[in-house]
Amino acid sequence: MSVTHAKGFTAAGLEIGLKSSGGKDLAIVHNLGPNQSAAAVFTSNRAKANPIIWSQQVIADGLASAIVLNSGGANCYTGAQGFRVTHSTAEAVARKLGVSATDVLVCSTGLIGDQLPLETILAGVDAARPTVDGGADAALAILTTDSRPKTSVIDRGSWSIGGMAKGAGMLAPGLATMLVVITTDADLPAHALDAALRSATRVTFDRLDSDGCMSTNDQVSLLASGASAITPTAEEFTASLTELCADLALQLQGDAEGSSHDITIETVNAATEDDAVEVGRAVARNNLFKAAVFGNDPNWGRVLAAVGTTTAEFDPYAIDVSINGVEVCRSGEPGEPRELVDLTPRAVHVRIDLKAGAEHASIWTNDLTHDYVHENSAYSS
Repeated sequence: MSVTHAKGFTAAGLEIGLKSSGGKDLAIVHNLGPNQSAAAVFTSNRAKANPIIWSQQVIADGLASAIVLNSGGANCYTGAQGFRVTHSTAEAVARKLGVSATDVLVCSTGLIGDQLPLETILAGVDAARPTVDGGADAALAILTTDSRPKTSVIDRGSWSIGGMAKGAGMLAPGLATMLVVITTDADLPAHALDAALRSATRVTFDRLDSDGCMSTNDQVSLLASGASAITPTAEEFTASLTELCADLALQLQGDAEGSSHDITIETVNAATEDDAVEVGRAVARNNLFKAAVFGNDPNWGRVLAAVGTTTAEFDPYAIDVSINGVEVCRSGEPGEPRELVDLTPRAVHVRIDLKAGAEHASIWTNDLTHDYVHENSAYSS
């Protein structure tokens, strides 16, 4: 049930005709309380969609009673009319649920630059009937180029967390990435939710760098109903939230547009964690390396070339590189024969040993395929 697994939440997902391909395209998640604590993180892209601008204002007081999401249009670069659509959508949801419009988060996903049909959305909101069983429909309604819904649940017995996510392209970080809605029945104040969410996204969604492209609409929202009347410790809640976010992030990686390999780039023995992240991200964004993986070519020279573009601390002639368990580069020189590396499985693990310290980090990415190029060249057609 994803977002309705935690007590105190209902949801709906329905088809209102926003997507040319058909299918569900409007979702609502309602926090029934007794609490309405909330937190959210947003894209750091300076080009922000109207729903992001609205939701940043809504979440400022740490409260949210509901969230409404549409696929079939990003509502970005749509001017005053686009912001009016966002505002009017929030007001319609507020009337429907008996809450304040300033406590309704709004999310949109789809093509930039197209106006959303306001009357269609308002009619859809009016027709929505959020229920405890509506989580699966809501998860379907937020999809665009995704091939399947992404949901996750962490159940701790007396309290729980549920989540849904969408995203198959433009998966690069900036405080958050794609659209994610997380619900919990834990009884926690907004400041605790915010701290936990930022800690969790930092090591999960922020480490997913599928194609290096950052969206204008990225948002991760966390709503707490307090319906369990249980207050877990900060450590316990953050660990559980991180586990759920990691699960959703890996589901997003596995559904990235046109990909044929899921690549984990693990950088170890770095001087700092930031160095490890920078190195991993440089490799994740190297198109030559990603194309080599698509061709089942363990071209470790492309890994080292990408590492060398960073400002991280290391001796470039002391690095070890392993691919799927085979140490193909040892101390900056050829190691085991590259023919020993099997890249036919979908999962690829690259381990880079900088020999400069004791810190580590992993970045998740995908290969660069013909299908990825085709899908994104035809996206608006």
